[in-house]
Amino acid sequence: MKTNKSYSKRIRVTRNGKLVVRVKGQNHFNAKASGATRSAKRRSVGLTLTAKVRRRFLPGTGAK
Repeated sequence: MKTNKSYSKRIRVTRNGKLVVRVKGQNHFNAKASGATRSAKRRSVGLTLTAKVRRRFLPGTGAK
């Protein structure tokens, strides 16, 4: 089965196989948000997926 490229471009697989994604809602309308909120949005967050979803969208990527 092929990897879903549109899905895999939003996810980064770390060396240990963890999945890391960007925080949602940081593309626009951030000027009104507080400085703490804006700096928190610059960080990445971990992502947990079920085995079924991983098998369907990310085969062969080494994601755990």
